[in-house]
Amino acid sequence: MSKRKNLLVSLLAVSSIGFAAETKPNIVFIYADDMGYGDVQCLNPEHGKIATPNMDQLAAEGMVFTDAHTSSSVCTPSRYGLMTGRYNWRSERQSGVLNGFGAPLIPTHRMTVASLLKAQEYNTAMIGKWHLGMNFTKNGKAQHQVDWKGPVSGGPYDLGFDYYYGISASLDMPPYIYIENDHFVGECTTIKAFKRKGPAQADFEAVNVLPDLAEKAVAYIHQQKDSQPFFTYIALPSPHTPIVPSPEWQGKSPLGQYGDYVMQTDSVIGEIIEAVDAAGLAENTLIIISSDNGCSKAAGIPALEAKGHYPSAQFRGSKADLWDGGHRVPFILRWPAGIKAGTQSDQTICLTDLMATCADLVGVKLPDTAGEDSVSFLPALSGKPIVSTRSGIIHHSISGHFAYRLGKWKLCLAKGSGGWTAPKEADASADAPEAQLYDLENDPGETTNLYASHPEVAERLLKQLEADVKRGRSTQGPVSENDVKQIKLWKSGK
Repeated sequence: MSKRKNLLVSLLAVSSIGFAAETKPNIVFIYADDMGYGDVQCLNPEHGKIATPNMDQLAAEGMVFTDAHTSSSVCTPSRYGLMTGRYNWRSERQSGVLNGFGAPLIPTHRMTVASLLKAQEYNTAMIGKWHLGMNFTKNGKAQHQVDWKGPVSGGPYDLGFDYYYGISASLDMPPYIYIENDHFVGECTTIKAFKRKGPAQADFEAVNVLPDLAEKAVAYIHQQKDSQPFFTYIALPSPHTPIVPSPEWQGKSPLGQYGDYVMQTDSVIGEIIEAVDAAGLAENTLIIISSDNGCSKAAGIPALEAKGHYPSAQFRGSKADLWDGGHRVPFILRWPAGIKAGTQSDQTICLTDLMATCADLVGVKLPDTAGEDSVSFLPALSGKPIVSTRSGIIHHSISGHFAYRLGKWKLCLAKGSGGWTAPKEADASADAPEAQLYDLENDPGETTNLYASHPEVAERLLKQLEADVKRGRSTQGPVSENDVKQIKLWKSGK
């Protein structure tokens, strides 16, 4: 790590901070799976008990966003928002997630971050967990009856990525086999169960996947040249279930296997950063680290908290929930040519904003049919206010419950968490208010419901939410269409 630190000191000494890089910046986006805001030690210094030195150092060398949110509190929809710049619930999927055999959620005619950058002559690659659906060639009617020698379509390779290597969905979802570009790597000849039972390639073992993907990512970065910019989307399968730290990482954390797996995830992130630095690409490479949603209850949150570790930090809830613990995520950036080291932004952003930011970085305007819910956060990288035509940000839970965030106010159209944390909707008290309203500036833990005492605020946020849904977009531009005719805002209550 000391070599890396010395390199960055040298780079910062010769770099002028600002947006105008002489060449288009390389972009490396690392997406952890189910890693909570409080799992990164520097974001949760008092109640974070897992060592994350690589993410901590990246934060010291760059910028932290303290108020970044995924568009959903579960993985398939949050990945849809990231890739398209469009809210997930505008698609046909209104709740839940796909499985490993699911059909493509993103049509090939829709612009993605990858296709946007590819059109600007970027090399584009994705390594890791896709979980947005693919078409498998079938040799029968059953879901698992797949022709393992047949082509794969509708995935990353058809949505703007020049190269893809990874798995179709979560590490606990079959089929358990790697896919490279548009073909399977080998064939599924056996059955395995990493929580869920299904077809597997004989040599595929869950414990090897994180190291395998790290090796692929590092190799890809070392292949890049200064002469052509590149975009690499690295979607790690950890620390999502199955929680399978490699033998050399087992027992490293006093918190048990989950702590071990987060530490290994941080180490892999460090390997990727080291690859960028060793390749001499650090100065004009924007590295972003985030997570697809909050920490999962499968991590054993009560046991972690009993040992002093709070995966959601000071925020209420966790994965699947409308409360901030479900979708407020780590967001750490480093770009020596464009970001001053050791800085922080408290401006509210959504991960749908990656698309507009990338367009801003390369100096192109998004077409009206792309990035309908995307706002560039590029100004924030130099400490300036984000210029937005979007009023607020819409949150969404696993069950399809909605929330609206506008400034310090947050309106949840649910009686409970809208997810997995008690009280769940089915368990909420019969006399509970039909919705929740919180002042996050004074109550970041969402403990005091102001819905009854501030009806005018609740009504203002509800009207804005209704308008953003109806227009098919939340940013300025021509009215667009959602993929479903009617979107039900109130899943419980009204």
